[in-house]
Amino acid sequence: MICRNCGAEIAEKALICYRCGTATTEAKYRPAPLGRRQGPSLLVVVFVIVLLLLAAAYYIHFVG
Repeated sequence: MICRNCGAEIAEKALICYRCGTATTEAKYRPAPLGRRQGPSLLVVVFVIVLLLLAAAYYIHFVG
C-alpha cells in the first residue's frame, strides 16, 4: 500500500504510515464537539458580589 500523504510503501494492514504518521483510513468515531462550558451565570456572580458588599457595609457600619 502507498501512503496517501508522503507516498511511502507501507504494509497492507498498517493503521498509520511509519514515515509521516498519517492514518491509512478515516476514523470510525469522532470526538464530541467541545461546547461552551456551563459555569455559574453572570447574574449569580453579580448577586454574590452585591451580597458580599452589603455584608461588608453592615459590618463596618454596625460592628466596626
